[in-house]
Amino acid sequence: MALILGAIGKLRPSLRRSVGVLLAHKRHQSSNSSFLRISDEVRAALHLKKPVVALETTIYTHGFPYPDNVALASHLESVVRTNGGVPATIGILDGIARVGMSPEELIQLTSSAGKENTLKLSRRDLGFVLGLRLAGRKFNGGTTIAGTMILAHLAGIKIFATGGLGGVHRGAESSMDISADLTELGRTPVTVISSGCKSFLDIPRTLEYLETEGVGVATFADGRQGKVDFPAFWSRESGVRSPMVIENEIEAAAVIHAQMTLPLSSGLLFANPIPKEASIPKYEMDVIIEEAIRQADAAGASGKDNTPFILNKIKELTGGKSIPANRALIESNVRRAANVARELAILESIPTEASGTISNYFTSPIHSSRSNIKSLEEVTRQPQRTSSQPTKPQDAPDIIVAGALAVDFSCDYAPLLGTAAEVEVSPQLHTSNPAVISQFLGGVAHNVAKAAHLMGSSVRLCSAIGDDLSGRAALAQLASEGMQTSGIKVLEGPHRTAQYVAVNDAHKNLTLAMADMSILESSTAEDVAKTWLPEIKQFNPKCLLVDANWSGPILHAWFRAGKAAGALIAFEPVSTVKATRFFTSPSDLSEDVPIFPKHLADLATPNIHELSSLHAAATKLDLFSHPEWWRVIDALGIPSTGLRVPLTLTTSSDLVDQGIPQQSIQLLPFIPTILTKLGPRGVLLTKLLKANDPRLSSPSAAPYILSRCSNGDADIGGMYVRLFEPDQVLGPGEVVSVNGVGDTFLGALVAGLVRGKRVEEVVELAHRAAVLSLKSKDAVSPELVGLREKVEAWGLQSGEERDGWMDQ
Repeated sequence: MALILGAIGKLRPSLRRSVGVLLAHKRHQSSNSSFLRISDEVRAALHLKKPVVALETTIYTHGFPYPDNVALASHLESVVRTNGGVPATIGILDGIARVGMSPEELIQLTSSAGKENTLKLSRRDLGFVLGLRLAGRKFNGGTTIAGTMILAHLAGIKIFATGGLGGVHRGAESSMDISADLTELGRTPVTVISSGCKSFLDIPRTLEYLETEGVGVATFADGRQGKVDFPAFWSRESGVRSPMVIENEIEAAAVIHAQMTLPLSSGLLFANPIPKEASIPKYEMDVIIEEAIRQADAAGASGKDNTPFILNKIKELTGGKSIPANRALIESNVRRAANVARELAILESIPTEASGTISNYFTSPIHSSRSNIKSLEEVTRQPQRTSSQPTKPQDAPDIIVAGALAVDFSCDYAPLLGTAAEVEVSPQLHTSNPAVISQFLGGVAHNVAKAAHLMGSSVRLCSAIGDDLSGRAALAQLASEGMQTSGIKVLEGPHRTAQYVAVNDAHKNLTLAMADMSILESSTAEDVAKTWLPEIKQFNPKCLLVDANWSGPILHAWFRAGKAAGALIAFEPVSTVKATRFFTSPSDLSEDVPIFPKHLADLATPNIHELSSLHAAATKLDLFSHPEWWRVIDALGIPSTGLRVPLTLTTSSDLVDQGIPQQSIQLLPFIPTILTKLGPRGVLLTKLLKANDPRLSSPSAAPYILSRCSNGDADIGGMYVRLFEPDQVLGPGEVVSVNGVGDTFLGALVAGLVRGKRVEEVVELAHRAAVLSLKSKDAVSPELVGLREKVEAWGLQSGEERDGWMDQ
């Protein structure tokens, strides 16, 4: 290459430019140029091999009026994001081709609909529109299917969702009116997902033309058996059999992968029939189309004017029914494309599949006659581990984490610049809000397990997923992260993989969240007892961490199994509602569960709202009047004057005024170590000390010992209260995401505890880990691996330390 570049340097300038252009075309066009700009989000997604879906813009510039087109554009991008993909809306703005548009750019383009300098752009138009910008003439444009395919391919995008394909017009044998979409499919390797082609076209000749161009055409069966029709846009049936039929998105992804791997230079067309509830019967549409074509002929509407004229007449003749049908089919196509793109990304991430080797990844477990609880190995093959990866799945873990594995969506409010909403921090209720939406693998238990894993601990995640697209994506992602996965069980329908949607304000602080964790909440005691609890006895972990996404009785079953194995029990409350499951009411408990929950968990990490919820639940159950509670409180030796002054000195007057340390102290008889997460104010540690705890005689711990046992109780030694303020507080502009920050803190904390450190010795490191996640777009920052060396330097516990480690 150096010799080539040297030779180019000696050429005439004009020839040098020509050779440079030639070399540029040899490279993958994933970088920006003066004619093509790819958004940072799309480039990052392509680089990380995330699923990306291209979206056209003619539908906005020449289909729907402003501002309806803005709402549709925003909605379709949201459909891609909520189904696990990254949208890449493609169009021309000010004479520059854009692949991926910001909300401001989308508004600029859609608001130009109907203006003289806003054009409908196909292959033949791109050079003119992009080139004329250099001469001072700037155009906006919506790209057709052909135009969108070209720009998507230049960017490296493989899947494109649209409404209906262009085709061979009726009477094309004399008019030669054939859409450029068809020839583009024959020369550009992009997969187009549409609702067939528009009903007023000549469908049999369109399919014949596509066959001549070497374009693979298939229709999604959509639940139908046997041969199915190629769809006719508004109608599910056209009277013309589809050349091929595919069952689902997995099969579609397999075909695309083979097409790209060979590689073949032509595209693929997957026809997705309009949803049943939105379809218009074929017999009804046939009459309307014949009349619309007759009127078009009478009006002399031909060439590029033919399709808009006919569409407008169909709208009139259907009494407007074609418009909601249009919306329904395009949304269905975009959703289908996002799922196909996600399946393709999963497939390309599995080495055995990428090399064409047969694996059982595509073996559907739906028709299995076996139990409805299956391990990961029955669904997907784990990739080979390298020598640098951590402990193998069969090795006994130090930590077992039981709880939610979910697909998370983070919706960050992004008020539009130059609008009245720009000064607002929080999204507005009862309306649509502009946002940046990200999708990633999450769930409290997953995040905690990942954080501990990144920091060098051997971790086993115990959770359940559905036999669905989200579940398969989760399994592949876990395997690629090198985490143990044999504790993940796959449940057949109607179970759904857990999902979590967080809505954050403009500063990335949580405004509200919606969680569907029914897959865990519906688990029975028998399921848990047979599937997971034996593993605790088998592996004898140092720590069992359980989140509150389980039902109350199941939560207690986990606690009892962990206690029997001598493990440290950590409890993550998850939310204000679910936190109260710790205090399962007596009517819900089996006979062998004590009414008073004495130290079922050794450690809990609530935020201030969850702490308040725990306190309220204990109050409602009248646990603060139980004799066992009073025994512990009396043994603490709290002075008759109370603890307001020492608490104010140890924590802060603001926290004392809110009653936060007081509430945590009152909960100590149930949970002896409570770390209350205070956001930017840090973490409040409240700890019940045993009678022989060395901190009772330590000068360095003395400022934090707020009371000592005064009645000779053999178990209680005193109380330790300490506020840990963070070394670093990030400003609003520095915070990338708050999702998973608390989970990261807990994962780092237990990673240190299983190394034999006391809780107060680990908090600072857990803080540092949380800050890394605040700065990361991921729920758990990959940069936590940089803290692993410090954790590993602490060394493993000795057997002697293990015996008394619950004093930590």
